[in-house]
Amino acid sequence: MIKAGSINEVIAYLDHIIEWSRQKQSRVGYFATLYRKMTIAVQKGIADKSFEDGKRMELLDVIFANHYLQAWEAYFNKQRCSNSWCATFDSRANNGLIVLQHLLLGINTHINLDLGIAAAQACPGDSIYGLQKDFEKINDVISTLMQGVQDDLTEVWPPLRFFAGIANHRHEPILNFSMDAARKASWANAVALSVATGEAKKNYINRMDNSVVILANRIINPGFAVRFILSPVRAMENDKVSDIIEMLY
Repeated sequence: MIKAGSINEVIAYLDHIIEWSRQKQSRVGYFATLYRKMTIAVQKGIADKSFEDGKRMELLDVIFANHYLQAWEAYFNKQRCSNSWCATFDSRANNGLIVLQHLLLGINTHINLDLGIAAAQACPGDSIYGLQKDFEKINDVISTLMQGVQDDLTEVWPPLRFFAGIANHRHEPILNFSMDAARKASWANAVALSVATGEAKKNYINRMDNSVVILANRIINPGFAVRFILSPVRAMENDKVSDIIEMLY
């Protein structure tokens, strides 16, 4: 089983997934490329002492990443993984989704499922409350990078400007995803899981997982009007996955 022990190891595993995605022409590589950027940004933040506790943040970042890495490994080895990661990875074969939808599907699962679980593992019990400011900062990193990627994509595919600000909580969640809502939900989940044990904890995570699948389905199927606006974006996108991964890298 994949188990990174440091941020450098996380980056190395992500490089492997990205290269695998290039070779397989798999859209899984879109989120992996964004996640690599996020991981490097967190690593730089730790080095710059941007977080209250750098060692704790590295621990959280590694635990957080391992949830994604292990889900990827399990899914592509035909082993069991969460329902929400299955839905996200299944979507790689959906030719009708735009790049932004693939990115949001990965972010949705990783924040709304994995982040709360990882935070509770890193800071169990009352220690969870000391994590809140750094927890919010890691969400800020994700939101900023996502907005930057969207801005870049808008330059390439102009019709995407209709969805400007999709990663910004000040805008309506047009593709049924709100970074602000995800931040609040993942923190509430982290607090709840930090004190949950046994069957109660297992049941709570299962409910989280099912909720994330519902959100994923809304991102995949945002409604007729939104699909109509998305159609010219999809028509303009490059069908060569490796080219888009290179653009995102």
